Amino acid sequence: MALEASASVQELFTDVGLYLFGADVNPEEFINRFFDSLFPLVYNHLISPGVTDSSLEYSECIRTARRDVSPFGNIPKRVVGQMGRSLLPSRTFLQALNLGIEVINTTDHLHVSKECSRALLRMQYCPLCQGLTLSKPCMGYCLNVVRGCLAHTAELNPHWHAYIRSLEELSDAMHGTYDIEHVLLNFHVLVNDAVMQAHLNGQKLSEQVSSPATSPDRRLRAQALGVNIKFR
Repeated sequence: MALEASASVQELFTDVGLYLFGADVNPEEFINRFFDSLFPLVYNHLISPGVTDSSLEYSECIRTARRDVSPFGNIPKRVVGQMGRSLLPSRTFLQALNLGIEVINTTDHLHVSKECSRALLRMQYCPLCQGLTLSKPCMGYCLNVVRGCLAHTAELNPHWHAYIRSLEELSDAMHGTYDIEHVLLNFHVLVNDAVMQAHLNGQKLSEQVSSPATSPDRRLRAQALGVNIKFR
């Protein structure tokens, strides 16, 4: 079953990555899609392993039944809640880092006048030219050069410090259920609990899936998806 589920797991983690990097995907939708795809595997392997129908129509009908019969209890909702709390801060943090990179790249290629270039060169190298390797530039001269040549850049300073403080606060808050690494590393535990819950309620689920599957409502939903129901 793990081998058959690998494609669904890979799709889930791909969607997580896409969301973190800013793609327009909905966490609730791709998490529910994962559990939808998991239910046919659990049903065929643990609940009704004797079923010989392996058609796509049969699997699709089982998949669409998942949200009606709730084989995994409240675990999908718990996963949606945990990932929702952790994915958004992580996405915001990455976006903020990218913004910081843009600012650094912009300020790293400033163009200064000839006068400022000479003043900056004199401030940095004059003592060296005179053999005074341990002598630092005069504080007053240094401040005058910086104020005169980098005044427009200095205006960024308070905003940059506020940006750094915000990043630190966000980073400090990303713990426990707000830490995407923690949530993803423990995701398999919730999946295991979901599978076990479906297995323990196998008899009830088998009756729910088999008997009402041919009801008019279920048939109409299946037909809307282009599914031809073929239950035993």
